[in-house]
Amino acid sequence: IMRPDDANVAGNVHGGTILKMIEEAGAIISTRHCNSQAGGMWLVPLPLLSRRPQEPCVAALARVERTDFLSPVCIGEVANVSAEITYTSRHSVEVQVNVMSENILTGAKKVTNKATLWYVPLSLKNVNKVLEVPPIQYARKEQEDEGKKRYEEQKLDRLETKQRNGDVIFPVINPEPHTVGYSQSSLIHLVGPSDCTLLGFVHGGVTMKLMDEVAGIVAARHCKTNIVTASVDAINFHEKIKKGSVITISGRMTFTSNKSMEIEVFVDADPFVDEPRERYRAVSAFFTYVSLSKEGKPLPVPQLLTETEDEKRRFEEGKGRYLQTKAKRQAQMQQA
Repeated sequence: IMRPDDANVAGNVHGGTILKMIEEAGAIISTRHCNSQAGGMWLVPLPLLSRRPQEPCVAALARVERTDFLSPVCIGEVANVSAEITYTSRHSVEVQVNVMSENILTGAKKVTNKATLWYVPLSLKNVNKVLEVPPIQYARKEQEDEGKKRYEEQKLDRLETKQRNGDVIFPVINPEPHTVGYSQSSLIHLVGPSDCTLLGFVHGGVTMKLMDEVAGIVAARHCKTNIVTASVDAINFHEKIKKGSVITISGRMTFTSNKSMEIEVFVDADPFVDEPRERYRAVSAFFTYVSLSKEGKPLPVPQLLTETEDEKRRFEEGKGRYLQTKAKRQAQMQQA
């Protein structure tokens, strides 16, 4: 059940809270499957069981595909989260998670989120060892082919995203309103035991919740109104974050349309205890927010003022992502 500490001042549940619940559901079903003797709920032929992990493991989040917030969840409503494994490769698991909100006073229900997550099984004995995943049995051959295609696409995108990760956000002195420097924000967090899995690394859901908080601050600073998470582009987890690390979550505005804002968020980790390693980029993603009136109606967004060549380049890249997403939605509506 959603409580006041899960929501913003307008009573809408934070997007990060929803993302954390989604990740917990994905982690549970993936870990359960990877530790099963016969693929858990998925019955597989005995000859294939040689692919199952031979030692206990925990599923670690590697990537979250684009997630749309179809409808807000409000205080007092019940969030029902369901997860299903839809594809397995040799070393990864694809999980489809659906979130439905329920008003327990009226009985009204609505789908609020659909997300696809990718996990890899890490050995409890050696956290750097990725184990093999028990295969699942598909109802149709087409399901396996489609899953393999999604696997190859996300693998390529993760590689491309990691290669372009190198930017650092620097503070700006006396920035002008509606510029990138005016709204950019950072949060520093010491990773404690409650943030971590059995392996001593940060839960993906904890990281995503912090990322959503920073992105929300950036959006609110830019437009000075109530804001809500509209969607999250693919979240890529490049490297694990160890307990005891100090993480810096940074966010900056990259693009604005008439009614939406795109914020780039990345997480850098500094090993804090007994680690000679230097700071590294751990996670990156793009969050999209919309501005709302007190009545919950969409409001126009102040246009982002770009000052440097890098800001102009990022704006054009953001515009490309916006137009691509818009075209996909129109195509889906026509098909429907």
